[in-house]
Amino acid sequence: MLDVTDRHCRYFLRQIAPGLHLYTEMISAAAVVHGDRSRLLAFDPAEHPVAVQLAGNEPAQLAAASRIAADFGYDEINLNVGCPSDRVQDGRLGACLMAEPERVADCVAAMQAAVAVPVTVKTRIGIDDRDDFDFLAGFVAPVAQAGCGTFIVHARKAILQGLSPHQNRTVPPLRHDRVHRLKREFPQLRIVVNGGIASLDEIEAQLEAVDGVMLGRKAAEDPWFLASVQARFLDASPGPAATDRAAVVRAMHAYLQREQGRGVRPHQVTRHMLGLYRGLPGARGWRRFLAEQACRDGASPELLLWSLAQVTGAGKHIADFTPVSS
Repeated sequence: MLDVTDRHCRYFLRQIAPGLHLYTEMISAAAVVHGDRSRLLAFDPAEHPVAVQLAGNEPAQLAAASRIAADFGYDEINLNVGCPSDRVQDGRLGACLMAEPERVADCVAAMQAAVAVPVTVKTRIGIDDRDDFDFLAGFVAPVAQAGCGTFIVHARKAILQGLSPHQNRTVPPLRHDRVHRLKREFPQLRIVVNGGIASLDEIEAQLEAVDGVMLGRKAAEDPWFLASVQARFLDASPGPAATDRAAVVRAMHAYLQREQGRGVRPHQVTRHMLGLYRGLPGARGWRRFLAEQACRDGASPELLLWSLAQVTGAGKHIADFTPVSS
Protein backbone atom coordinates (compact mmCIF):
# COMPACT_ATOMS: atom_id res chain seq x y z
CA MET A 1 0.00 0.00 0.00
CA LEU A 2 2.88 2.34 -0.78
CA ASP A 3 1.69 5.88 -1.41
CA VAL A 4 -1.77 4.93 -0.16
CA THR A 5 -2.02 4.55 3.61
CA ASP A 6 -0.30 7.79 4.58
CA ARG A 7 -1.46 9.70 7.65
CA HIS A 8 -4.22 11.53 5.76
CA CYS A 9 -5.63 8.26 4.46
CA ARG A 10 -5.54 6.71 7.91
CA TYR A 11 -7.31 9.67 9.51
CA PHE A 12 -9.99 9.43 6.81
CA LEU A 13 -10.50 5.69 7.33
CA ARG A 14 -10.68 6.19 11.07
CA GLN A 15 -13.69 8.48 10.59
CA ILE A 16 -15.49 5.60 8.91
CA ALA A 17 -14.58 2.76 11.25
CA PRO A 18 -13.22 3.49 14.75
CA GLY A 19 -12.54 -0.17 15.48
CA LEU A 20 -10.06 -0.85 12.70
CA HIS A 21 -6.41 -1.56 13.39
CA LEU A 22 -4.60 0.69 10.91
CA TYR A 23 -1.18 0.23 9.28
CA THR A 24 1.17 2.76 7.74
CA GLU A 25 2.60 2.35 4.29
CA MET A 26 5.97 0.59 4.28
CA ILE A 27 8.78 2.82 5.58
CA SER A 28 12.48 2.12 5.29
CA ALA A 29 14.14 1.53 8.66
CA ALA A 30 17.21 3.36 7.34
CA ALA A 31 15.08 6.40 6.53
CA VAL A 32 13.61 6.37 10.02
CA VAL A 33 17.06 6.23 11.62
CA HIS A 34 18.79 8.74 9.35
CA GLY A 35 15.99 10.81 7.79
CA ASP A 36 13.21 13.19 8.74
CA ARG A 37 11.49 11.22 11.46
CA SER A 38 8.65 13.66 11.99
CA ARG A 39 7.73 13.64 8.31
CA LEU A 40 7.87 9.85 8.15
CA LEU A 41 6.25 8.93 11.43
CA ALA A 42 3.96 11.73 12.61
CA PHE A 43 0.32 10.76 13.00
CA ASP A 44 -2.86 12.05 14.57
CA PRO A 45 -3.88 10.57 17.96
CA ALA A 46 -7.25 9.69 16.40
CA GLU A 47 -5.49 7.00 14.37
CA HIS A 48 -4.94 4.70 17.37
CA PRO A 49 -4.61 1.78 17.25
CA VAL A 50 -2.02 2.13 14.50
CA ALA A 51 0.99 0.05 13.49
CA VAL A 52 4.08 1.21 11.67
CA GLN A 53 5.32 -1.07 8.91
CA LEU A 54 9.11 -1.14 8.51
CA ALA A 55 11.35 -2.50 5.77
CA GLY A 56 14.86 -3.57 6.65
CA ASN A 57 17.26 -6.49 7.01
CA GLU A 58 19.77 -5.34 9.61
CA PRO A 59 18.84 -6.26 13.21
CA ALA A 60 20.54 -3.26 14.84
CA GLN A 61 19.05 -0.78 12.41
CA LEU A 62 15.58 -2.27 12.73
CA ALA A 63 15.89 -2.20 16.51
CA ALA A 64 16.82 1.48 16.39
CA ALA A 65 13.95 2.29 14.03
CA SER A 66 11.54 0.33 16.24
CA ARG A 67 12.58 2.32 19.31
CA ILE A 68 12.06 5.58 17.44
CA ALA A 69 8.61 4.46 16.22
CA ALA A 70 7.61 3.29 19.69
CA ASP A 71 8.65 6.66 21.09
CA PHE A 72 6.33 8.29 18.55
CA GLY A 73 3.51 6.26 20.08
CA TYR A 74 2.86 3.45 17.60
CA ASP A 75 0.94 0.50 19.00
CA GLU A 76 2.70 -2.16 16.94
CA ILE A 77 5.88 -2.53 14.87
CA ASN A 78 5.39 -4.61 11.73
CA LEU A 79 8.26 -5.97 9.65
CA ASN A 80 7.43 -6.28 5.96
CA VAL A 81 8.62 -9.54 4.42
CA GLY A 82 6.09 -9.49 1.61
CA CYS A 83 6.74 -6.59 -0.77
CA PRO A 84 7.94 -7.92 -4.17
CA SER A 85 9.04 -4.69 -5.90
CA ASP A 86 12.39 -4.59 -7.71
CA ARG A 87 13.51 -1.57 -5.70
CA VAL A 88 12.91 -3.39 -2.43
CA GLN A 89 14.62 -6.55 -3.70
CA ASP A 90 17.69 -4.58 -4.71
CA GLY A 91 18.13 -3.73 -1.04
CA ARG A 92 17.47 -7.33 0.07
CA LEU A 93 14.22 -6.25 1.68
CA GLY A 94 10.62 -7.39 1.49
CA ALA A 95 9.57 -10.75 0.08
CA CYS A 96 13.07 -11.90 -0.89
CA LEU A 97 13.81 -12.17 2.85
CA MET A 98 11.55 -15.23 2.99
CA ALA A 99 14.62 -17.08 1.68
CA GLU A 100 16.51 -16.01 4.83
CA PRO A 101 14.34 -17.02 7.79
CA GLU A 102 17.24 -16.96 10.25
CA ARG A 103 18.06 -13.37 9.32
CA VAL A 104 14.40 -12.41 9.76
CA ALA A 105 14.42 -14.19 13.12
CA ASP A 106 17.47 -12.19 14.19
CA CYS A 107 15.74 -8.98 13.11
CA VAL A 108 12.58 -9.82 15.04
CA ALA A 109 14.56 -10.75 18.15
CA ALA A 110 16.41 -7.42 18.05
CA MET A 111 13.20 -5.49 17.51
CA GLN A 112 11.44 -7.33 20.33
CA ALA A 113 14.30 -6.53 22.68
CA ALA A 114 14.12 -2.84 21.76
CA VAL A 115 10.42 -2.14 22.37
CA ALA A 116 7.56 -3.07 24.67
CA VAL A 117 4.88 -3.02 21.95
CA PRO A 118 4.19 -6.11 19.80
CA VAL A 119 6.46 -6.90 16.85
CA THR A 120 4.65 -8.62 13.97
CA VAL A 121 5.58 -9.85 10.49
CA LYS A 122 3.75 -9.44 7.18
CA THR A 123 4.72 -12.05 4.62
CA ARG A 124 3.63 -14.10 1.60
CA ILE A 125 2.93 -17.82 1.33
CA GLY A 126 6.10 -18.30 -0.72
CA ILE A 127 8.41 -16.93 -3.40
CA ASP A 128 8.97 -18.07 -6.98
CA ASP A 129 9.09 -21.88 -7.11
CA ARG A 130 9.53 -22.12 -3.34
CA ASP A 131 5.86 -22.08 -2.56
CA ASP A 132 4.90 -25.33 -0.87
CA PHE A 133 3.65 -25.45 2.70
CA ASP A 134 6.94 -26.79 4.05
CA PHE A 135 8.70 -23.66 2.82
CA LEU A 136 6.14 -21.41 4.52
CA ALA A 137 6.29 -23.38 7.75
CA GLY A 138 10.08 -23.37 7.59
CA PHE A 139 9.99 -19.59 7.45
CA VAL A 140 7.41 -19.10 10.19
CA ALA A 141 8.87 -21.51 12.77
CA PRO A 142 12.21 -19.76 13.48
CA VAL A 143 10.65 -16.29 13.29
CA ALA A 144 7.99 -17.32 15.79
CA GLN A 145 10.65 -18.81 18.04
CA ALA A 146 12.42 -15.43 17.95
CA GLY A 147 9.34 -13.83 19.51
CA CYS A 148 6.88 -13.01 16.74
CA GLY A 149 3.38 -14.01 17.81
CA THR A 150 1.44 -12.55 14.87
CA PHE A 151 1.89 -13.21 11.16
CA ILE A 152 -0.11 -11.34 8.51
CA VAL A 153 -0.03 -13.56 5.44
CA HIS A 154 -0.84 -12.42 1.92
CA ALA A 155 -2.28 -15.62 0.44
CA ARG A 156 -0.32 -15.37 -2.80
CA LYS A 157 3.28 -16.21 -3.46
CA ALA A 158 5.54 -13.45 -4.74
CA ILE A 159 7.17 -13.91 -8.12
CA LEU A 160 10.36 -11.92 -7.74
CA GLN A 161 11.40 -11.78 -11.38
CA GLY A 162 9.09 -10.99 -14.28
CA LEU A 163 6.04 -9.55 -12.53
CA SER A 164 5.35 -6.00 -11.42
CA PRO A 165 4.06 -5.27 -7.90
CA HIS A 166 0.57 -4.83 -9.38
CA GLN A 167 0.78 -8.18 -11.15
CA ASN A 168 1.99 -9.78 -7.94
CA ARG A 169 -1.30 -8.72 -6.38
CA THR A 170 -3.36 -10.37 -9.10
CA VAL A 171 -1.49 -13.01 -11.13
CA PRO A 172 -0.29 -15.61 -8.59
CA PRO A 173 -3.34 -17.61 -7.50
CA LEU A 174 -4.82 -17.04 -4.07
CA ARG A 175 -4.27 -19.91 -1.65
CA HIS A 176 -6.30 -19.03 1.42
CA ASP A 177 -6.26 -22.73 2.30
CA ARG A 178 -2.49 -22.47 2.79
CA VAL A 179 -2.99 -19.73 5.38
CA HIS A 180 -5.71 -21.78 7.08
CA ARG A 181 -3.35 -24.73 7.34
CA LEU A 182 -0.71 -22.45 8.85
CA LYS A 183 -3.15 -21.62 11.64
CA ARG A 184 -3.89 -25.31 12.19
CA GLU A 185 -0.20 -26.20 12.31
CA PHE A 186 0.70 -23.22 14.55
CA PRO A 187 -2.38 -22.78 16.75
CA GLN A 188 -0.42 -20.74 19.30
CA LEU A 189 0.20 -17.98 16.75
CA ARG A 190 -2.18 -15.23 15.71
CA ILE A 191 -2.63 -15.63 11.96
CA VAL A 192 -4.19 -12.83 9.89
CA VAL A 193 -5.06 -13.46 6.25
CA ASN A 194 -4.73 -10.87 3.48
CA GLY A 195 -5.43 -10.91 -0.24
CA GLY A 196 -8.52 -10.84 -2.45
CA ILE A 197 -11.11 -10.54 0.33
CA ALA A 198 -13.84 -8.15 -0.75
CA SER A 199 -17.17 -8.97 0.94
CA LEU A 200 -18.59 -9.31 4.43
CA ASP A 201 -19.43 -12.96 3.87
CA GLU A 202 -15.86 -13.66 2.77
CA ILE A 203 -14.56 -11.99 5.92
CA GLU A 204 -16.88 -14.08 8.07
CA ALA A 205 -15.81 -17.29 6.32
CA GLN A 206 -12.13 -16.42 6.81
CA LEU A 207 -12.65 -15.72 10.51
CA GLU A 208 -13.79 -19.31 10.97
CA ALA A 209 -10.27 -20.43 10.02
CA VAL A 210 -7.92 -17.64 11.10
CA ASP A 211 -7.70 -14.93 13.74
CA GLY A 212 -8.08 -11.82 11.62
CA VAL A 213 -8.46 -10.33 8.16
CA MET A 214 -6.42 -7.52 6.62
CA LEU A 215 -8.05 -5.44 3.88
CA GLY A 216 -5.94 -3.45 1.46
CA ARG A 217 -7.12 -2.49 -2.01
CA LYS A 218 -10.79 -3.00 -1.13
CA ALA A 219 -10.51 -0.38 1.61
CA ALA A 220 -8.69 2.05 -0.69
CA GLU A 221 -11.10 1.67 -3.60
CA ASP A 222 -14.36 1.42 -1.64
CA PRO A 223 -13.70 3.04 1.74
CA TRP A 224 -17.34 3.15 2.86
CA PHE A 225 -17.28 -0.66 2.83
CA LEU A 226 -15.44 -0.33 6.13
CA ALA A 227 -18.60 1.09 7.71
CA SER A 228 -20.30 -2.25 7.11
CA VAL A 229 -17.25 -4.06 8.49
CA GLN A 230 -17.49 -1.90 11.59
CA ALA A 231 -21.20 -2.61 11.99
CA ARG A 232 -20.94 -6.38 11.49
CA PHE A 233 -17.70 -7.23 13.23
CA LEU A 234 -16.51 -4.31 15.36
CA ASP A 235 -19.60 -2.78 16.96
CA ALA A 236 -18.29 -3.34 20.48
CA SER A 237 -15.14 -1.31 19.83
CA PRO A 238 -14.79 2.12 21.44
CA GLY A 239 -15.57 5.30 19.57
CA PRO A 240 -18.60 6.36 17.53
CA ALA A 241 -18.83 5.24 13.92
CA ALA A 242 -19.84 7.78 11.30
CA THR A 243 -23.57 7.70 10.68
CA ASP A 244 -23.29 8.55 6.99
CA ARG A 245 -20.86 9.67 4.33
CA ALA A 246 -21.77 13.32 4.79
CA ALA A 247 -20.58 13.18 8.41
CA VAL A 248 -17.23 11.87 7.16
CA VAL A 249 -16.93 14.66 4.60
CA ARG A 250 -17.64 17.28 7.22
CA ALA A 251 -15.05 15.75 9.54
CA MET A 252 -12.50 15.74 6.73
CA HIS A 253 -13.33 19.36 5.92
CA ALA A 254 -12.43 20.32 9.48
CA TYR A 255 -9.30 18.18 9.26
CA LEU A 256 -8.23 19.78 5.98
CA GLN A 257 -8.79 23.26 7.38
CA ARG A 258 -6.41 22.40 10.20
CA GLU A 259 -3.86 20.64 8.00
CA GLN A 260 -3.82 23.36 5.34
CA GLY A 261 -2.52 25.71 8.02
CA ARG A 262 0.44 23.32 8.34
CA GLY A 263 1.25 23.40 4.65
CA VAL A 264 -0.81 20.41 3.45
CA ARG A 265 -2.40 20.88 0.03
CA PRO A 266 -6.02 19.78 -0.43
CA HIS A 267 -5.24 17.09 -3.01
CA GLN A 268 -2.98 15.32 -0.49
CA VAL A 269 -6.11 14.65 1.55
CA THR A 270 -8.88 14.46 -1.04
CA ARG A 271 -7.11 11.89 -3.23
CA HIS A 272 -7.93 9.29 -0.57
CA MET A 273 -11.60 10.22 -0.63
CA LEU A 274 -12.38 9.68 -4.32
CA GLY A 275 -14.10 6.34 -3.73
CA LEU A 276 -16.29 7.46 -0.83
CA TYR A 277 -19.48 7.51 -2.92
CA ARG A 278 -18.62 4.49 -5.02
CA GLY A 279 -21.71 2.82 -6.45
CA LEU A 280 -24.05 5.73 -5.69
CA PRO A 281 -25.62 8.34 -7.99
CA GLY A 282 -23.26 11.28 -8.28
CA ALA A 283 -20.13 9.25 -7.59
CA ARG A 284 -18.57 10.09 -10.94
CA GLY A 285 -19.08 13.81 -10.45
CA TRP A 286 -17.67 13.59 -6.92
CA ARG A 287 -14.51 11.88 -8.18
CA ARG A 288 -14.04 14.18 -11.15
CA PHE A 289 -14.60 17.36 -9.18
CA LEU A 290 -12.20 16.47 -6.39
CA ALA A 291 -9.56 15.13 -8.77
CA GLU A 292 -9.64 18.25 -10.94
CA GLN A 293 -10.19 21.01 -8.41
CA ALA A 294 -8.09 19.91 -5.44
CA CYS A 295 -4.85 20.21 -7.44
CA ARG A 296 -5.47 23.81 -8.49
CA ASP A 297 -3.38 26.59 -7.03
CA GLY A 298 -5.18 28.17 -4.13
CA ALA A 299 -7.62 25.27 -3.70
CA SER A 300 -9.65 25.63 -0.54
CA PRO A 301 -10.98 23.06 1.98
CA GLU A 302 -14.43 24.39 1.05
CA LEU A 303 -14.30 22.27 -2.10
CA LEU A 304 -15.24 19.31 0.09
CA LEU A 305 -18.44 20.94 1.30
CA TRP A 306 -19.28 22.14 -2.19
CA SER A 307 -18.78 18.70 -3.67
CA LEU A 308 -20.88 17.22 -0.86
CA ALA A 309 -23.68 19.60 -1.81
CA GLN A 310 -23.54 18.35 -5.40
CA VAL A 311 -23.63 14.67 -4.58
CA THR A 312 -26.54 15.21 -2.18
CA GLY A 313 -28.38 17.54 -4.57
CA ALA A 314 -28.28 20.46 -2.15
CA GLY A 315 -26.20 23.01 -4.06
CA LYS A 316 -25.49 24.77 -7.33
CA HIS A 317 -23.92 22.95 -10.24
CA ILE A 318 -20.27 22.05 -9.73
CA ALA A 319 -19.27 24.10 -12.78
CA ASP A 320 -20.36 27.27 -10.97
CA PHE A 321 -17.80 26.78 -8.21
CA THR A 322 -14.23 28.05 -8.10
CA PRO A 323 -12.68 26.53 -4.94
CA VAL A 324 -9.95 29.11 -4.36
CA SER A 325 -8.95 30.49 -0.99
CA SER A 326 -9.77 34.13 -0.41
